[in-house]
Amino acid sequence: MLLPISLLASAAFTIVTTEFLIIGLLPPMARDLGISISQAGLLVSLFAFSVAIFGPFLTAALSHVERKRLFVGCLLIFAVSNAVAASANNLWVMALARFFPALALPVFWAMASEAAAQLAGPAKAGRAVSWVFFGVVAATVLGIPLGTLISDAWGWRTAFAILAVMSFAKAILLLLLPRMEGHAVLSMRQQVRVLRSPSVLGHLLLSLLVFTAMFTTYTYLADILERLAGFNGALVGWTLMGFGLVGLIGNWLGGKFVDHSPLGATLVFALMMAVGLSSLTLVIHDSWMLMASLVVWGVAQAALFIVGQVRVMKSAPQAPAFAASLNVSACNVGIGLGAVAGGLVIKNGGLSLLGWVGAALSLVAAVVALLLFVLSDDKKPGVSTVTVNIGH
Repeated sequence: MLLPISLLASAAFTIVTTEFLIIGLLPPMARDLGISISQAGLLVSLFAFSVAIFGPFLTAALSHVERKRLFVGCLLIFAVSNAVAASANNLWVMALARFFPALALPVFWAMASEAAAQLAGPAKAGRAVSWVFFGVVAATVLGIPLGTLISDAWGWRTAFAILAVMSFAKAILLLLLPRMEGHAVLSMRQQVRVLRSPSVLGHLLLSLLVFTAMFTTYTYLADILERLAGFNGALVGWTLMGFGLVGLIGNWLGGKFVDHSPLGATLVFALMMAVGLSSLTLVIHDSWMLMASLVVWGVAQAALFIVGQVRVMKSAPQAPAFAASLNVSACNVGIGLGAVAGGLVIKNGGLSLLGWVGAALSLVAAVVALLLFVLSDDKKPGVSTVTVNIGH
């Protein structure tokens, strides 16, 4: 079990770095392409909304495809797209380079999450998925910050070029995966039926709110550190690395607690994120307090990645891969809305308000989590791990 899950985690590292690297590169890329920071932020929204619109249906349509072949194909799409991004000379070419990997990302995440859960069994599903999601944390610890440092030293195009080479290399590594047949048991119509469940819809709404709260501020973190804290490009990169590093703690905590109570974990970490975000602007000029604020935020954010995915998959055991893709879509709608909302806040109120807006949205998410918790069986010990079977 360890080798295939580790290979999937390695691929996840490259995929997440591709998705979020642009966050660390927004300031220099905007300057080079001659666009505003808010316009550059729309590239984040484009990626996110493309995932949200096409992801569930592509996942359902491809659910029968043998997994290894599917994963390799996804990484090859990322390789070509990153190469195009490295050579983009205007906003429209960059938009094209962001659109195609957005189609492959939800397919990979849904199938990889399902494959990990299936290999581990229901009792250890959360920990198995958290190991795949270790690639997410590794991307925030190393991929995004190193990309920012590479951009500062050699330009943002070099960062995308290196990522193109990495994507191709990971596609080759995935050939070592065991053969994993797809599942043609459920038709697309049968899979779509999970949307009739009020519980599933509630969980998807919660994911959307959580990620909107995250990315209203996180999309523009590099700009906050540059313009409000006065950091240079190198220090921004190292700070982003530190932010990602504390995410290792969040990933561990999320994997540990999600199997016991997915909604309870969501509530706790949403409140924790609200604390970190609300203190951000207040301590922006105090290095030690700023570090503490980023630690609290970073731990909570990393935990919510894994908690949300497992939470939604367990709400629809009859079609976990499709549910996972729906969650990826909901999260990406949140990412897109957060990037747009953050841009509007910057335009109309300034960077200093972003932390407060993100904190307010985190509190809204916490309230929704509490309502779902009260109305569900999630509060009963063992229910989420005993009665729910993840996998086909």
